[in-house]
Amino acid sequence: MSKPTLPQGTRDFSASVVRKRNYIFNTIRSVFEVYGFQPLETPAMENMETLMGKYGEEGDKLIFKILNNGLAEGATPEKALEKAARSRESFEKLLSGKNISDITERALRYDLTIPFARYVAMNHGQLTFPFKRYQIQPVWRADRPQRGRYREFYQCDADVVGSRSLLNEAELTGIYATTFTKLGVPVEIRINSRKILAALAELCGGSDKMVDITVAIDKLDKIGLEKVKAELAQRGLDENQINIIERYLLIAGSNTEKIEQLRALASNNATAAQGLEEINFVLNYQPEDAPLAEVVIDFTLARGLNYYTGIIFEVKAKGANMGSIGGGGRYDDLTGLFGVPNLPGVGISFGVDRIYDVMEELNLFPQEVEASTKVLFFNLGEAECAKAFQLAQELRARGISAELFHEQAKFDKQFKYAEKKGIQYVAILGSEELQNGTCKIKNQSTGEQNTVAQADIASQIQ
Repeated sequence: MSKPTLPQGTRDFSASVVRKRNYIFNTIRSVFEVYGFQPLETPAMENMETLMGKYGEEGDKLIFKILNNGLAEGATPEKALEKAARSRESFEKLLSGKNISDITERALRYDLTIPFARYVAMNHGQLTFPFKRYQIQPVWRADRPQRGRYREFYQCDADVVGSRSLLNEAELTGIYATTFTKLGVPVEIRINSRKILAALAELCGGSDKMVDITVAIDKLDKIGLEKVKAELAQRGLDENQINIIERYLLIAGSNTEKIEQLRALASNNATAAQGLEEINFVLNYQPEDAPLAEVVIDFTLARGLNYYTGIIFEVKAKGANMGSIGGGGRYDDLTGLFGVPNLPGVGISFGVDRIYDVMEELNLFPQEVEASTKVLFFNLGEAECAKAFQLAQELRARGISAELFHEQAKFDKQFKYAEKKGIQYVAILGSEELQNGTCKIKNQSTGEQNTVAQADIASQIQ
């Protein structure tokens, strides 16, 4: 029998890892809720037509497709097999990113934004707008696994639909800043506007160039400027247009300096002016109580998804070798893709798996996050065990995690169990303590040991 393995790009999570991940989830969830967002969950799979064509040519290739199974009503197994395997060509088309309904009609969700848009489109008559929701669920992408990039991973999204106010962008910036300050992660919250990218396309000959430009620019961090220029040339841009884009990508300095350089490059362009107005609005609402979060303009930020229309976000951790740990932006007609036009929206996402890796790298998890059982009662005899069980139940009723060792054993074995599990306190209840109504409590961290009344065990370990 072969050794068991995991699918590439997936992981098991031990108790310690789950606790750390829950610490991140709970921190993000608490910030979402104080900003007035409410929870939502959607299915792991969506119909193919819901997802395809929403993520650009690169994203569509990374969607996990689900093969049809079962039989249509009245069909025989032979006919079903014949239909599914009509030609090799169908499978080749499927692998190239096309949808072949005979073979697959559903897919695993690629992100949480498109399923959210689908939900709003289906339920808009019953929702109160602006509708503010958060969603914490796994997503799947057929990407090449590497550090910080997995095929199954969690996203934590917050979105607002039904409002064009830039106050939403300001609040989402605040959510990022507050959350990462609470987690202790120093970050740059990078912002840009798709309107500025649209203006760049206008400077290069027309709006039809925008997709080619943004897809190439979005790879800047991965492949570098020269390869971006080469890709732009392959996409049909001439030398003069590529030179304009290069000048744009080389804009640097403080936020104020970057704005001035863009104004010089795109003078008299109304679209660029509108984009800069949006950015200035968000900058004027920077949170002052989040010292670990710096909001910076990044005109190279493109966010390669086609549905963004206004402000876009990306979060990078300082001092860690990691890609973006959050991102999002405005998508003023996303629900129009599902037959419900004119519902503006804006949202952000946290990449929990990457945040976890950053916090591990920077040693940012509080020590108490890994704590499990608070106190272990030793098992020292039948009568002693019965009393220890009663005392453990009383502690549990008060919300204090407690265990009773599963069998009578030598002290050394029970101490080693407590040590390996990181249990802070051990409670020793022998025949003498049973008779006197007392209990010995030892702090494993300090080595201090005290004899206390059984009624005082809770106050001693708290």
